[in-house]
Amino acid sequence: MPAAVVAEVREAARGYLRIVARDEDGVIEGVAAAALALAEGFTGQALIVREHVAAMAAAGEWRALPVQPVRSITGGGAVAAVDIDATGTGWVRMTAAGEVRFVAGLAEDWAGLPAAVAQGVVLLAAHLIEARGRDLAPPAAVGALWRPWRRMRIGSARR
Repeated sequence: MPAAVVAEVREAARGYLRIVARDEDGVIEGVAAAALALAEGFTGQALIVREHVAAMAAAGEWRALPVQPVRSITGGGAVAAVDIDATGTGWVRMTAAGEVRFVAGLAEDWAGLPAAVAQGVVLLAAHLIEARGRDLAPPAAVGALWRPWRRMRIGSARR
């Protein structure tokens, strides 16, 4: 995740919790990074556009790239064919096992994220800060805000 995005989430969480002191910025930044990673895991999407690398097995059939939404497939030595479908799933056919480089992400930056996704990240970060050292479930609102953006894949995606 780009450092600038993590810093923006840190500031949003600080504002949400009305934290004025800067002595815990390192902790808040770590929590912000964790909240972003959890959001990506829950939604099944890269939130911010950036380059990704996937190790793909050799296969003559089409295989889906593991991160969505794919914006472009930029390279790979053993890539025989590429396609990006209307849902943002990137597909490759490989002549041999190898790495595939591609660009994926929902928004260009923090400001471009859907409001519900961003609010869920801030709520989760705030919860993690407030619940430090305690075993408390995150607010149900976090899942409710992210659920419309969730992409799930059952089994191995094939064409």
